[in-house]
Amino acid sequence: MTHPFLDLAPLSAQHFAAIEARVAGLLDTEQDVVIMQGEALLPLEGCIRGAAQPGTTALNVITGPYGQTFGNWLRDCGATVIDLAVPFHTAVTADQVREAFAEHPEIDFVSLVHAEAATGNTNPVAEIGAVVREHGALFMLDAVASVAAEPLLPDAWGVDLCVIGAQKAMGGPAGVSAVSVSERAWQRIAANPQAPRRSYLSLLDWKERWIDGGRKALLHAPAQLEMLALEACVERIETEGLDALMARHATTAAATRAGALALGGGLAPYVHEAVDAAPVATTLRTPEGVDAAALVARALAADPVLPLVAGGGALAQEMIRVNHYGPDATRGVVHASLAALGAAMGETGLTVDLEGARRAVTDVFASDGTTGSNGSTGS
Repeated sequence: MTHPFLDLAPLSAQHFAAIEARVAGLLDTEQDVVIMQGEALLPLEGCIRGAAQPGTTALNVITGPYGQTFGNWLRDCGATVIDLAVPFHTAVTADQVREAFAEHPEIDFVSLVHAEAATGNTNPVAEIGAVVREHGALFMLDAVASVAAEPLLPDAWGVDLCVIGAQKAMGGPAGVSAVSVSERAWQRIAANPQAPRRSYLSLLDWKERWIDGGRKALLHAPAQLEMLALEACVERIETEGLDALMARHATTAAATRAGALALGGGLAPYVHEAVDAAPVATTLRTPEGVDAAALVARALAADPVLPLVAGGGALAQEMIRVNHYGPDATRGVVHASLAALGAAMGETGLTVDLEGARRAVTDVFASDGTTGSNGSTGS
């Protein structure tokens, strides 16, 4: 018996390299792009363990849980870590980064998450990158949630290590990821005796055996299904148009925020200012005394496929996240998600305005003039 997922022709090195080139085009970068055979935590950890060592002083910006993880890895590498933590309902500013450099001029590495899907905020990378470059520090960016949802220009913004994953706004597979690496970053990693070598975490292995070798021989058997899925999702983005895809995410986020405010019942955006809100997920604060996890469970009982989740950890009691990214960045998904939340809130005795929420969502999509789904008007 044959199976379309199992009986595939081998993926050649040439084909692998062609997919890398298309990903580089998506990032508009002239830097080396390495596709790594695992979820984005693989290149994120590889970047930190490659660039950090005893003697490194790292500014680690924390606007959500991933920033906390980066700090742990940096400390594992022996780096001195200066955490710049801001409340999860806001974003970090370039002035705050500038102040950190003024207090600690020895900082030579900066780690930042562009958009934190877990907390619903996004950070002004262009402005922060300018500050980082002024001080000559190496700049690592987690752009897993932001790529294809909002502008991402690693070369123009001075990002030395830019990690992306396909599973959110790109609408692709979770099991493969990529990182763009500047020449400065390669030099830093090559000079680090602690950088992983002959390891699945090693970026140097990819440079020395793949890039420097002319991309003719892969390090190991490629993750074929994931690579083909990555190629398909990049092709879909190229067909829709990156600008159109980003506009769809921006409109969906604005509509979700407006609809939640119109719904009422005490539901409110978790991120206070719209300018700080990520286009991939809208986080909402539940009314006092209403458990977010229980409310989400009630909403999903009516429609279990809706992209609704409660916040992680301690946030599970107060935060609801609407994950409107990729195929879910549509008017229909926003309508259905808010309707389900509104119905669940009504069942708990809260007064909500379902029709007001529906009108608010419709008005945002109509005023922005974007499509409600991939190439269609949505529902």
